[in-house]
Amino acid sequence: MTRPTDRDLRRKALPLVAGAFAMLGMAYASVPLYDWFCRVTGFGGVTQQADAGSDKVLDRTIKVRFDANTDRDFPWTFKPVDTVKEVRIGETGLAFYEAHNPTDAPVTGRASYNVAPFSMGAYFVKIDCFCFQRQTLEPGERVQMPVTYYVDPEMVEDAETEGVHTVTLSYTFHEYQEQARLAPGN
Repeated sequence: MTRPTDRDLRRKALPLVAGAFAMLGMAYASVPLYDWFCRVTGFGGVTQQADAGSDKVLDRTIKVRFDANTDRDFPWTFKPVDTVKEVRIGETGLAFYEAHNPTDAPVTGRASYNVAPFSMGAYFVKIDCFCFQRQTLEPGERVQMPVTYYVDPEMVEDAETEGVHTVTLSYTFHEYQEQARLAPGN
C-alpha cells in the first residue's frame, strides 16, 4: 500500500474545503434569499408592496378581513378598528388597527404579517403600512395605525385565486429589541 503524497492530500482536501465554504455561504444566504422569494411570489401569504394604487379597478368586490394578535409576552392590546371591509378589486382601501400600551414604560414593537389564503399573497398589495417600521408607544398611549392597500386585479386571471371572495390580513406584534441589547454581556 502506498502512502498518499502531500500533493494527493491537497488535491482531495481542496474540493472538501471549497464545499464546506460553499455550504457556509448558502447557509448565510438562505434567509435573505427565502425572504426575497416570499416577497416576489407571495409564498406563505407574504404580501406585496407598491408606491401607488392600481390603475385598474374591477366591478367585482372582495371582502377583506382584519386580524390582530400579539406575541405571548408582548404587553400591548392590539385590534382592528373594523374587522371586515368590502372593496372593489383594484380599489385602494384604508384600514386602521388600534394599539394600546397599558404599561408604565415605553414599549417598542414590530408587526409581522401575512394573508390567507396564502395564494393571495402575490395579489394583496400594501401601499403604506405601520408594519413597515417599528412602533414605540409611551406609557398609557393609545394610537390608531393605518394600512393602505389594494387587491391586484390580476388575481382574477389566476386559477388559484379567481374564486377567492374573502382574504384575511393578519398581523402579530412582537417586542422589538435593538441588536446591542441582544449582544452577550449586555
